[in-house]
Amino acid sequence: MATLPKVVGRVRDLRARVAEFRAEGARVALVPTMGALHAGHVALAEKARELAQRTVVSIFVNPTQFAPHEDFSQYPRSLEADLYKLADVGVDLVYAPTPTEMYPAGFVTRIAVGGPSEGLETDFRPHFFGGVATVVGKLFIQCAPDYAMFGEKDYQQLKVVTRLSRDLDLGVEVVGLPTIREEDGLALSSRNAYLDEEQRTIAPVIYTALSRAADAIRAGTAPQAAVSVARGMIEALGLKVDYVAARNADTLAPLKEGPEAGREPIRLLAAAWLGETRLIDNIPV
Repeated sequence: MATLPKVVGRVRDLRARVAEFRAEGARVALVPTMGALHAGHVALAEKARELAQRTVVSIFVNPTQFAPHEDFSQYPRSLEADLYKLADVGVDLVYAPTPTEMYPAGFVTRIAVGGPSEGLETDFRPHFFGGVATVVGKLFIQCAPDYAMFGEKDYQQLKVVTRLSRDLDLGVEVVGLPTIREEDGLALSSRNAYLDEEQRTIAPVIYTALSRAADAIRAGTAPQAAVSVARGMIEALGLKVDYVAARNADTLAPLKEGPEAGREPIRLLAAAWLGETRLIDNIPV
């Protein structure tokens, strides 16, 4: 049986262990997670092991990215099971701080973000990226890794974090990995555990609709027309759509119109509610 990775919960202990890694001459990769790990997280840890000699995985359900009405208290937590999955990969260290360690009494500082954070998720979760940027900024400062691994499934988050590291000169290379999917196309997510059996059969419609829209755009259909059809497909199965959008794949800005239309890379992104579960997905065109 693989040895479970060492777990630390205090910033000072994290920094002490990372200092030991540095003394060995090792590069360090960080995989920030909220736990309830699945194959997508494992793929991130495996990629981290390829890039660096030492791998740190953080497990922290970040309260500042949840609004009061959202699922912070219900979000799945499974630290012991997570440790066994990480042991199989060969992760060196798990950082599992408490909320009071990350946000001690009197904490008032937050990172404000713009650019790729504007629109899409922010239209429906205006608190979200401020919370993400603050906790990721703290993790980057606490661990000071060479690399940080993020999945493309949360594509807007990936772009926000990449911009954050660049703008604040944090010295961390943010590495994005393609979305890991079930055989029927459903993007892996810890929140998929909320779906009942019937909902699970319906959920892949988001990926199917986005895929058809991407095919249509490649064949010459205008992006907004393709997006409208995709939205209709998703709504036809009873999902409540927050957004289906075509955006610039690099900046997430709305697509240009007029003479410059069709000359930029495109990413299709969607978010929709299936019962009480909010699902997001995206694909390139």
